[in-house]
Amino acid sequence: MDRWQGGSLHMINRFTVAPLWTLTRRLAAVASGRENPDLVITGARVLSTYTERMLPDREVWLAGGRIAAVKPAGEARRLGLSTRFYDARGGILAPGLVDPHVHIESSMMTACAYAEAALLNGTTTLFCDSHEIGNVCDAEGIEWMLEDARQAPLNIFLTVPSTVPATNPGLETAGGDLTPAKVGALFDRWPEAVALGEKMDFIPVALGDERSHAVLAESLKRGRPVCGHVYGREFVAAYAASGVTDTHEAIDRDIADDFLEAGLWVFLRGGNPATPWHSLPHAIRAVTELGANPKRVCVCTDDRDADDLFLFGLDWVVREAMTAGIRPATAWSMGSLHPATRYGMDAEFGALGHSRRADLVLLDDDFRVHNTWYGGELMVEDRRLTPVVVEQLEKGRYRYPARAYQTVRIPDGVKLVPTFPTGAAMVNVIRVASPGILTFHERLRLDAGVDPGVWMTENDLCFVSVVERHGATGRVGLGLLQGLGLRSGAVASSVGHDAHNLILAGTNEGDLQLALETLKSSQGGVVVVDEGRVKAHLKLPIAGLLSDELAHVVQAETVELKRAWDATGCILPYMGFNLIPLSVIPELRITDQGLVDVRNMRVIPLFE
Repeated sequence: MDRWQGGSLHMINRFTVAPLWTLTRRLAAVASGRENPDLVITGARVLSTYTERMLPDREVWLAGGRIAAVKPAGEARRLGLSTRFYDARGGILAPGLVDPHVHIESSMMTACAYAEAALLNGTTTLFCDSHEIGNVCDAEGIEWMLEDARQAPLNIFLTVPSTVPATNPGLETAGGDLTPAKVGALFDRWPEAVALGEKMDFIPVALGDERSHAVLAESLKRGRPVCGHVYGREFVAAYAASGVTDTHEAIDRDIADDFLEAGLWVFLRGGNPATPWHSLPHAIRAVTELGANPKRVCVCTDDRDADDLFLFGLDWVVREAMTAGIRPATAWSMGSLHPATRYGMDAEFGALGHSRRADLVLLDDDFRVHNTWYGGELMVEDRRLTPVVVEQLEKGRYRYPARAYQTVRIPDGVKLVPTFPTGAAMVNVIRVASPGILTFHERLRLDAGVDPGVWMTENDLCFVSVVERHGATGRVGLGLLQGLGLRSGAVASSVGHDAHNLILAGTNEGDLQLALETLKSSQGGVVVVDEGRVKAHLKLPIAGLLSDELAHVVQAETVELKRAWDATGCILPYMGFNLIPLSVIPELRITDQGLVDVRNMRVIPLFE
């Protein structure tokens, strides 16, 4: 624990909580009534995540941003202590939520902006994997995010990106290349770097790929946990044997049970039910139906856009676990104490134990968040941000350097639709289906002399292309999508996972070209185009991933984008669309290198 300076970790902003070793004498004095607390929250029911019980009529004494003691309500007044009191009026006082797996970039906001929605949802601690900006800007981009996180009124820790680029240079072109040496250097330079982020290249890991295991070794030799990402029960044993100890990709009951028996922590992912990020109701059945103990089960959010972050925060995920049959106190523990324990930080977060950080939430009987305290500071009251956090978000935000705004570099004259063969051919097509995590490999016959436009309409096809945007090769991968539902026009995004090249889909070259030029001029974003007009455009100028606006502004812009997106007829939400280039998820994907057969990790032609 020495590297954390007694538990203070990286909290060096204006909301700093003093290291525990400088406070123990005072905490002991306050707890025994010899000194006055800074604040007493009284008249509460306390949710104990240690015993998973509701303790009636309690008060919590705070000192130095930490919890000095939990006492019977009225004890401070009985002793005549001189302090401030906050009346909880019978509400439920619980530990702030701890999200064990987050991608801040998916919110399209900076870390400082992210804090607004997180605090409103009762989340006070995050473990984020910044592999998205790593894929664009290498280790430098990750360090920008860490500086950003240090200015945010949240406890933000890094799980060091492990798979940048997501597969290998033969299958995609990324702007970053996090070698084992770079991964090790991030661990050694940044105390916030507490684990290795999700190891997405699970097939190379299972097959013993040398580079993949060298990255794992950088974490294991430092005694840091390794986070995982794996699909397919056939890979579980080899994956766990490689040192991976958690996963958020439990998509059903049986694979969740496999993970738990293999010794992995399982992060149940809950999200907007209309997106691919809501596997919790299926995976939680390992507990509710198969009887697995939830002691190594957490809940997480993973990916959230700015709108969904407000609507479907980690508190919502906890309530979803309750709806699925988990006892309320257990469900809250899965969102607080369990994640803290997974990362070895349960002495700091996740419970109302004495000496823990005063990161607290006040809940109503429906477990909805009304107040949030961060390090003893009241940040949210009656579901509204307090002036102290508003000032921090407006005036104390991190400013990204100029080069962070110059990452979309595309040559002129890019061709976005394929040239069809004159003779007969078999065509390799990507079929999509809601919710969009998996794609499917279809082989369709195109006969000689058939009009390609008519053939595409009959087979429910549209064009899809991935444009390398890091200024490295200028390559463009061309393909066809089946089942997207796009009626006309084009859609495009600079958030094409995981290399974050541009992903475009459309029915004609003209609208595709307009979408491309729009993203080029704004240095990134998500755009909807139809009949030569831009219908919606969410600008993401920071690394082509992030807005530099505050959270509520990005939320409003995201709502407008979703309306325009839905009007196109696309069956995939735009975040699901962003996954189409993710060449580590079966079966067929597309990158700037072309079509990728994920099962065999090779590039295949569009026409055969």
